[in-house]
Amino acid sequence: MTFSTAGQSADQIYRALRANILDAAILPGKAMSEARMAAQFGVSRTPVREAFKRLVDEGFLLVRPQAGTFVAPIDLAAVHDSQFVRETLECRTVVLAAERIDAAGKARLDALVAQQGQAMAAGDRKGFFRLDESFHAELSRLAGYPSVWSMIEAVKAQLDRVRCLSLETPSWSDMILREHQEIAACVGRGDASGAEAAMRAHLRTVFDAIEAIAQAHVDAFDKSRLGPPRD
Repeated sequence: MTFSTAGQSADQIYRALRANILDAAILPGKAMSEARMAAQFGVSRTPVREAFKRLVDEGFLLVRPQAGTFVAPIDLAAVHDSQFVRETLECRTVVLAAERIDAAGKARLDALVAQQGQAMAAGDRKGFFRLDESFHAELSRLAGYPSVWSMIEAVKAQLDRVRCLSLETPSWSDMILREHQEIAACVGRGDASGAEAAMRAHLRTVFDAIEAIAQAHVDAFDKSRLGPPRD
């Protein structure tokens, strides 16, 4: 984890730290020091304090009196809620994408899947995740509702923390790629019901990841809010 030492604003610091928490470069339970972050960013403690406050308000940092500030555990209730929103919207958009796709759209979707395979082969976890996002955004665009993906992005931060941790295991990346290939194939041939079933199964793999991640990262989750998926 490295940051530019050129003086940065509170917003830039907030965005950098948020991105590092989301993609698991900074793991749950990590102690966060205003003084240390100020030194790394080349700023006074004031913009760091402002960035920390925003991250606390969003549930990414946790302040423990007399102990300090730490990266918050993943909120499983928020994961379930965001998964519900995502599944509801994406299972509808993938149906519309299958009904409306044309040759150019099929080519774009296939290219994204191919690029994701290349990123996986290169061990580029961040690139793989970015292409994952692009794949789902493209499905919303093909459905005729590109802004739907922006709505999903706004609610899935805690869910993304689970997704990024799952990519530490190569088998998970391989599984996600296969699922994307199946979704793209169904959409490309206009199989709306097959696309919906493939998307629903794909989005629910996150719950399979939770158990494995909980074993590898014992402090990753807020155990008081751990519970089964809600149908």
